[in-house]
Amino acid sequence: MKIGVLTGGGDCPGLNAVIRAVVRKSDNYDSRVVGIRNGWKGLVDIAYTDLDTKMVSGILHIGGTIIGTSRTNPFKDPGGPDKVLKNFRLLGLDALVAIGGEDTLGAASKLFERGLPVVGVPKTIDNDLSGTDFTFGFDTAVSIATDAIDRIHTTAESHNRVMVVEVMGRNAGWIATFSGIAGGAHAILIPEKPIDVDEVCDLILRRHSRGKNFSIVVVAEGAKFAEKPGESGQLIVQETKTDEFGHVRLGGISQVLAKEIEKRTTFESRYVVLGHIQRGGSPTAHDRVLATRFGVFATEMAHRNEFGKMAALQGKEIVPVPLAEATAQSKTVNMGIFHIAEEFFG
Repeated sequence: MKIGVLTGGGDCPGLNAVIRAVVRKSDNYDSRVVGIRNGWKGLVDIAYTDLDTKMVSGILHIGGTIIGTSRTNPFKDPGGPDKVLKNFRLLGLDALVAIGGEDTLGAASKLFERGLPVVGVPKTIDNDLSGTDFTFGFDTAVSIATDAIDRIHTTAESHNRVMVVEVMGRNAGWIATFSGIAGGAHAILIPEKPIDVDEVCDLILRRHSRGKNFSIVVVAEGAKFAEKPGESGQLIVQETKTDEFGHVRLGGISQVLAKEIEKRTTFESRYVVLGHIQRGGSPTAHDRVLATRFGVFATEMAHRNEFGKMAALQGKEIVPVPLAEATAQSKTVNMGIFHIAEEFFG
């Protein structure tokens, strides 16, 4: 069997661990592996590299992806899907392992319906893919954000400031919730619950009235204000231009929020945007293990001809779930967990 593997969307710690697992597991089947360069772009316009054990040796701990990635959407061009199927055949591939999030695997699901023998591996630091308890990359992002919050604590306390920390999370606030709990944040704001600025300021005022002269607020980039003159319910964006999947570039909510907090409470406020730091660098041990398990299972699915499915973590086991089910809707934060976080607000 000749298997193609691609990584699509934003880079993420653990991608190389999956690639390594696919190559090493394929050796057991005496199969060949081809790395498709730069996501779906490498199948729309052929670009690939042969992968072997020598090429994947020593990449387990390295961030990013050795075969590149992009946000190319094969359905953006009406002829894109046909190009993918044609080039898949020209490369002599028997199966494809697509590693990505909602957009990459959403395209994989549609291409499967057109006859592409594809299996998926869930990759997103946002942890918003349905069907799996956790995606790889999430644990690393939470660890990085938690470390940043720990460091911000000391400067906030030294200067008696309110610090607003902006983390990733377009549609779901998993990173904000987990890093906020782990970092001891005094307020956590997520896309699932519109921001009431008065409520946030009341929490901070009550905290300061108890003699605590600093506060940490963690906010997901996709959170929205419940009330904001002229912008009620709208995302705060860096630019309105969209990518090939229709997403605008988010960022800036922490700056707006910090200004509002300072204006309403008179407490000196600052903001920090963690941005791409969250998804760069080496994956945690947890993500290395999870990514490896996903890669091995995806390779096994390909050899069983179990296509149109994604490797998913459910409980302690890796199981197959339909790609269509996994990408049907975003997995939002479990409010039971968020309510635990709320116990420590203020």
